[in-house]
Amino acid sequence: MIPGMTLKRWQSALPFWISFLLIPIAWISAIYGGWTVLLLPLASWYVFAGLDALTGLDLENADPQTPEADLTWYSALTIVWVPAQFVTLFGLIWYVSDADHLSVLEKLMVFFGVGVITGTIGINYSHELMHQRSRLERALADLLLAMVLYSHFRSEHLLVHHRYVGTPRDPVTARYNEGFLRFYPRVLKQCLLSAGRAEWDKLARKDLPWTDPSNPFFRYGALQVGMLTLAFLLGGWAGIGLFLMQAGVAIWQLELVNYVEHYGLTRKHLGNGKYEHVQPRHSWNAAQKASNRLLINLQRHSDHHYKPDRRFPLLQTYGKAQAPQLPFGYPVMTIAAMIPPLWRRVMNPRVRRWRQVYYPEISDWRPYDKATNPLPR
Repeated sequence: MIPGMTLKRWQSALPFWISFLLIPIAWISAIYGGWTVLLLPLASWYVFAGLDALTGLDLENADPQTPEADLTWYSALTIVWVPAQFVTLFGLIWYVSDADHLSVLEKLMVFFGVGVITGTIGINYSHELMHQRSRLERALADLLLAMVLYSHFRSEHLLVHHRYVGTPRDPVTARYNEGFLRFYPRVLKQCLLSAGRAEWDKLARKDLPWTDPSNPFFRYGALQVGMLTLAFLLGGWAGIGLFLMQAGVAIWQLELVNYVEHYGLTRKHLGNGKYEHVQPRHSWNAAQKASNRLLINLQRHSDHHYKPDRRFPLLQTYGKAQAPQLPFGYPVMTIAAMIPPLWRRVMNPRVRRWRQVYYPEISDWRPYDKATNPLPR
């Protein structure tokens, strides 16, 4: 750790608020149309990839014992984003659905860009919020996920992914040599089923039926129906179509990141269905400065799984000796994931080196390489 890094001043939190600059870009795309409809994906992917190259790595770590009172400006960021995204999403549905100056293609492209925001930023912020103890923050996480029709992600992430990451029982741990085009449809199905089963098992341990009102899937459904209803009231069937467009893009963005975060990394099986404890080496780490500001340190994923209760400004970055390193930040790596031959060429040698470094005693990796992940029992 590099000592002396303080988080008290609001200036230290300011770079993480850069995501709010994407909101006016969304409105510019809707108002002007034409080539401006490409601005959001260009800004989110290519501009930040370029900024990563210019700004380099961020190897500073904050003191993980920093008191909660010093994190006000950081926690405010994720809280304020929720109403900002809500107003942006539904304001644009109202405006774009009846905009005569935009062609159908331009309207769809505007909401492709909106989906980049609600996925790259919105779902990411919901991920931060759902890990907090505050009921308000968890409720705000539910609102963000309902805006992209992916509410079950909260149950799947907290009850399945964190418990089973790096094992065959985790649907979103991408297996070695499993391409994204095979991973994506599999994970869409398995995550929903595993989330439902995890919640039903949780209720069963309390001797409650799945129909009990405390089952969060009733809340998830009500919130999602509410979002769809609002989209219809503001934009009619065109509003529904635009809403579904951004939701689909957002989910795709999330699962691209999930694919990158644990590709080929597995926890050692100890026998009798037990696995070693989660360590920093079981997630890919990325220290690129600019994209970590945009993604509120999501790329410090090794520490997030090692210490899931840490707020994002306190997440630690690790060196090569402690965690495997991605060659680039998420903006570049998610693009590479969409090109399977390129992805395998870049990542498979890194997975093999990781195995040699951390598990030289394992000679047969075939049980770990199965691409079909059974659901948790």
